[in-house]
Amino acid sequence: MAEFKYDIVEQLGVLSENAKGWRKELNFVSFNEREAKMDIREWNPDHTRMSKGITLSEEEAKVLYELLKEEFEK
Repeated sequence: MAEFKYDIVEQLGVLSENAKGWRKELNFVSFNEREAKMDIREWNPDHTRMSKGITLSEEEAKVLYELLKEEFEK
């Protein structure tokens, strides 16, 4: 099996933290040396383990932003 590589290119912010210290974060992450994408998932304190998450392209992130903006302007 091929080695899985990731690099947190930029940490944008912490959304929450659970009792075990894992933090749900918004970051730009490059997986397997590809272009970095916006990523939401939980990470352990030293970023050596991660949960399942969601990765968004720039276009998907813009659509999500507009949807959230519309929802909270109600």
